[in-house]
Amino acid sequence: MTILCVRFQLPPTEEAALPGLLGLLEEFTPVVEALPPDGALADLRGAERYFGRGAVELASVIRVRALALYGVDCVIGAGPGPMLARIALRDAEPGVTRAVSEEAAVEFLADKPVAALPGVGAATARTLGEYGLDTLGLVAAAPLSTLQRLVGARAGRELREKAGGIDRGRVVPNAVSRSLATERPFDRDELDADRHRRALLSAAEELGARLRALDKVCGTLTLTVRYADLPHSRTSSSGGTPTSTTRTRTLDEPTAHSAALTKAAYGLYEALGLQRARVRSVALRAEALGTAELASYQLAFDPLDEKLRRIEEVADRVRAKFGPRAVMPGTLAA
Repeated sequence: MTILCVRFQLPPTEEAALPGLLGLLEEFTPVVEALPPDGALADLRGAERYFGRGAVELASVIRVRALALYGVDCVIGAGPGPMLARIALRDAEPGVTRAVSEEAAVEFLADKPVAALPGVGAATARTLGEYGLDTLGLVAAAPLSTLQRLVGARAGRELREKAGGIDRGRVVPNAVSRSLATERPFDRDELDADRHRRALLSAAEELGARLRALDKVCGTLTLTVRYADLPHSRTSSSGGTPTSTTRTRTLDEPTAHSAALTKAAYGLYEALGLQRARVRSVALRAEALGTAELASYQLAFDPLDEKLRRIEEVADRVRAKFGPRAVMPGTLAA
C-alpha cells in the first residue's frame, strides 16, 4: 500500500486552507495530486523507504499534523494504486485509515456497486445493470467480449481490469499553486439572489487580483454553493445531511481579468436555476493555472475592454499600496 487518498474535513468557511494542507503532504512526498475542493492523492513509495514506515503509519502522522497545525481532521484511504485508495476512502472514518492490500483487492471490490469505480458514470452503470452486472464482482467474472459489446472495446477492457483489482493509474503531481480558492459566507442563511451575486462579484474580484499578483491565469472556474442545512461551525450538530452544488466551466481563454471571471461566475450561478434557495456560502476556485506571459490572448479590438484592463492595472497598484479595499466595484462599497 503506497498511495493515500486524503479528504480533509474542512469547515465551510476554510476551503481556502487546502493549499496549506497540500504543503503538509509535500513534506512527506513531492508526488501529490490535489483533488479540490478538499482532498488529495499522495504517492508514498519514496517516503516509505526514507522514513522506514509504512503508508498506514505515515497516514497517522499526517492526521496528527493536520490536527495540530490546522485544527482539521481527515479521513484517509490507502491502497496499491489511486483507484483502490479512492474507493477505500469511502469506507474510512476519522481517526482510522482504511487500507486495502493488493492481495485483498478482488474480495474488497466484489460487493461494490459498479458506480463505485472512479470514472464510471450513471449511464454506464445503468447499461450494465440492465444485464444484471450491477456489482464489480459480476463485472470481473463476465466475459470480456460481453463487456466490450455493452460499453465499447477499450472501455470494456479497462472496466474488467479495474473490477478485478488491476489499478494502472498513477498520481500526477500538480503544484499547490495549480488552484486558488476563496469563499464568501453569509451571516445568515441568505435567500436574496442579489446578495448571492454581490458575493460572487467580491470573490471574482479577489481571485482576479490574486492571479494578477502571481502573474497567473486560470483556465477553469468552479463554483460551489453551500446550502442552509450545512452547520455554521464544526462543533454544530445538525440532523440533516450537508448539501452543496458544484459546477465547473472551462473558460474561452485563460484569464486573470476580473470582469471575465465575474461573467463566468454569474453564468455558473444562473445555470443552477436556484429558486429562493437558502444559501450558507458561495465559493469560487480558479483552476488549471498557467503563466500569464505564456497564455494566448484573443485581441477583441474593443475599446471598452482595453479601458477596463487599464483601469484594472491602476487599481492593482493602488491596492498594493493602500490595501485590498482601497479600490472596489461600487456595488460592493455600499
